[in-house]
Amino acid sequence: MFTTEEFMQLIQSLVWLLAGVGVFIVGMNFMSDALEKSAGNGMKNLLSKISNNRFSGVGIGAGVTAIIQSSSATSVMVIGLVNAGVMTLMQATPIIMGANIGTTITGVLVALKNDYFNMLMYLFAFAGVMMSFFKNERIKIAGRLFSGLGLIFVGLNIMSSEQAFGNALVERLFINVFKSIDFPLLLILVGIVFTALIQSSSAATGVVITMVGTGILSLGMALFIILGANIGTCVTALLACVGANANSKRVAFIHFTFNVIGSVLFSAVIWIFRNPVVDFLISLFPGTDALALQMRVSVFHVVFNVSTTIVFLPFIKRLVKFSKFVIKDKAEIEQEIKLKYVDKRLLNTPSIALGQLTKEIFRVADMTMENLNTAMNGFIERDTSVAEQVTANNEIIAKLDKEISDYLVRISNSNVSFSNEKLVNILHHNLGDISRIADLSDNVVKYTRREVRDNLVFSEGINDKILKMYEMLEKQYDLVKKIVLEKRYELMKESDVLEDEIDTSRKSLVAEHIQRLAQGKCRPENNTVFINLVSNLERIGDHLNFIAHSLENV
Repeated sequence: MFTTEEFMQLIQSLVWLLAGVGVFIVGMNFMSDALEKSAGNGMKNLLSKISNNRFSGVGIGAGVTAIIQSSSATSVMVIGLVNAGVMTLMQATPIIMGANIGTTITGVLVALKNDYFNMLMYLFAFAGVMMSFFKNERIKIAGRLFSGLGLIFVGLNIMSSEQAFGNALVERLFINVFKSIDFPLLLILVGIVFTALIQSSSAATGVVITMVGTGILSLGMALFIILGANIGTCVTALLACVGANANSKRVAFIHFTFNVIGSVLFSAVIWIFRNPVVDFLISLFPGTDALALQMRVSVFHVVFNVSTTIVFLPFIKRLVKFSKFVIKDKAEIEQEIKLKYVDKRLLNTPSIALGQLTKEIFRVADMTMENLNTAMNGFIERDTSVAEQVTANNEIIAKLDKEISDYLVRISNSNVSFSNEKLVNILHHNLGDISRIADLSDNVVKYTRREVRDNLVFSEGINDKILKMYEMLEKQYDLVKKIVLEKRYELMKESDVLEDEIDTSRKSLVAEHIQRLAQGKCRPENNTVFINLVSNLERIGDHLNFIAHSLENV
């Protein structure tokens, strides 16, 4: 029992301890956010190399997680990509496995800290704050990275100080608590609940390593809590798959199954051979100093995640098959048009989300150009029946336009880098250009109706010239897609030349039309329809040219 004075001291120490945990998590979030912004293109390049090779998948998962320092974020990102149809289950599974390996880096850093290292981290925290006052975006991101890294160790040192874990009263309290629950299943449950609450296995592992370093927690107990933390980290992924399609739920299920089975197998081994395992870890890092104590836990964390990945890697197909057996496909009736390449779960990784949105915008652009083709064929064939189809298609395009715009607004409202904010604005403009092209398809339908209603007949060979101008637009669009999606900027000049030819064609057609009017070879009633049609085609070329040049300075 504690006296009143001891009880008050204990409360103060616990508050101090919670403050340390809070500072640690804030530091993790700062660093993760800064790393994501600074390494966004790197992550996009890694994910662009996705293949069915399971070893490269593990490497990508480990690499991305090492970059953003969060296996939960990687898992959510993968679920988003699977839900968007960009990644298959076979591709996603090894990435999830690799994420578990990448997250062990935090534990190693925590274990290696000493007085000199701590001093350096404090300087990082201060320098990072000072750098945040600069206007330069890169300096601000670097500052957030430094301050985040520094705050991680500030939080760890608050936790291990005399006011927190280093306090004799707190030490006595936790030692008594852990003595009462020194049973493997209870310790695993502690790890699961603690990690699920703070939503970070890295933070949970950091706290456990610190507790071992201060002598509050024995190595034997810490191992089971680490195994529980590995299960607790799945909670974020399970929550992320709510409302997603069947495959996304299967990714979360595979993540959960993999971590649970791995933890169960290791728990069984350690439960039976706890003393030999503990003795082996002690032999690797002999001594009673904090570094030796902490490195034992950190190395176990690395060995556990690497070993489970090696064991389960050959059984990826069986894991995928099992997930399909548990989570059945439902007959889904598409009641509304949905985005194909993006998913709300990608909002946490703006760089990747924007790359996917670019694909989505060109998916809408493809639909728009196909609709324009339908409208143009209707004009040439004097077929007004295409009007209903063109209008229906434009309604779908408008709906997708709104969904993409809403997604871009949500990205812009998040804490994105300057370069990503610039890209958001550019994509808004691209979407506007595509929307204008869709509107011009409606105009073509109106001209068809007028052509049929007023029985307008154009001079011989005019339709062929209009079609030739339209074919140049189709060729220009193909070039624009290659320029933007494949980054083939060397085609920019060819696109510009083609756009000039379209402008010249419009001028030539209008001049010839005026000449025919003067010669009485063309009816005056044709004037409005013909000039507006070729002018609209020229405007489409202008919009395509705007899109082609929009990304050249990004």
